[in-house]
Amino acid sequence: MPTTLLAFLGACTLVAASPGPSTVLIIKQSLHSRRSGFLTVLGNETGVFIWGVVAAFGLTALLTASEVAYDVMRIVGAAVLVGFGVQALRQARRAKKAEEGTAEGRDESTWEGTHKSGWASYRGGLLLNLANPKAAVFAMSFLPQFVPEGAPHLPAMVGLAALWAVYEIGYYGLYVWFVGRLKTMLSRAGVRRRLDQVSGGVLLLLGVRMALES
Repeated sequence: MPTTLLAFLGACTLVAASPGPSTVLIIKQSLHSRRSGFLTVLGNETGVFIWGVVAAFGLTALLTASEVAYDVMRIVGAAVLVGFGVQALRQARRAKKAEEGTAEGRDESTWEGTHKSGWASYRGGLLLNLANPKAAVFAMSFLPQFVPEGAPHLPAMVGLAALWAVYEIGYYGLYVWFVGRLKTMLSRAGVRRRLDQVSGGVLLLLGVRMALES
């Protein structure tokens, strides 16, 4: 069991370290505030746990067996990614207008006014994960590999899904902490605006790629 757990946590580290939409969104929200970033992490990991439980009950197989269901979910996921990308680009545009307004002496809302509520940050992380069919398929293929021989399948899968989610909360929490440590440099509106533009562009491209995948 200890050897299996170590192997599982090592695999979780490799999975979390692989760049993807969730990573981009977490970093993007962490640029606004640690609270926003951490709540995005919690939302994302709630999605991880849900897909783990779905896989434990064997329901993910229904998704992979139906090409129509998978394609519908893929298109929805692509739309979600594009939506987040457009939102980030609009935030960057509003920030630029605010900078110009400040330079001209007008009283306009600053970049800080684009902060999301806590619920919106959590919901964003959850939605991005649940709208990704690859996350569902991956959970179905990933978790069974680490179920100890002779262990009850369902409880073991649910337990591994919970451990996976908790471990990633700690892992991505380091991202949130690190971005927070760079707050002095990132507090400049111009820097944050550029980072919003980059993250928005990346999310937009990921959404387009998901939509075009077969």
